Amino acid sequence: MIYLISKIIFSTFFYIMFKWEVKGKENIPKKGPVILCANHISWWDPPIIACSIQRKVHYMAKEELFHNPLARYILTSLGAFPIRRKEADRRAIRKSLQILKEGKVLGLFPEGTRSKTGELLKPEAGVALIALKSKAPIVPIAVRGPYKFFKPIKIIIGEPFYLINDDHKLNSQMLQKYSDEIMDKIQNLLDVH
Repeated sequence: MIYLISKIIFSTFFYIMFKWEVKGKENIPKKGPVILCANHISWWDPPIIACSIQRKVHYMAKEELFHNPLARYILTSLGAFPIRRKEADRRAIRKSLQILKEGKVLGLFPEGTRSKTGELLKPEAGVALIALKSKAPIVPIAVRGPYKFFKPIKIIIGEPFYLINDDHKLNSQMLQKYSDEIMDKIQNLLDVH
């Protein structure tokens, strides 16, 4: 209920305050597990992406946000769960895999933090690990715009794709290569639109 109410409030806000445009909604699978991977330019990214699609999106959020009981309640109600960002957080990876196993939508920002310049940052390897272990389709999403009032914000949703690992030997270099592949798809969307 909180998710739906929040979505209505945020959608109204985005329509009024930003010239919000969404392209490629049809690329989101209507059911089954899916990983949304987007560039991260603002703390507005999670709600605007969630409002751009029909399905509920579950996000990782930095653990510090969950220290406040009210914030923890709101974030948990919205489908968010904590991640310890300075380490390989196995608990967050297990939670991500569980969400996907249940056929839900997982939203990830491969860069792991917001880009202050808008340029894509080097992705974290954990994104590829989750994608490969879950075998879920990945939908690249490009967020384009400055998040300035009455300026256009564009959400560009690309076609789903899968990461395929034929040799089954996953090391940090391979995971980084796959994570870079995801970021390349996001960059392509930014370049074309």
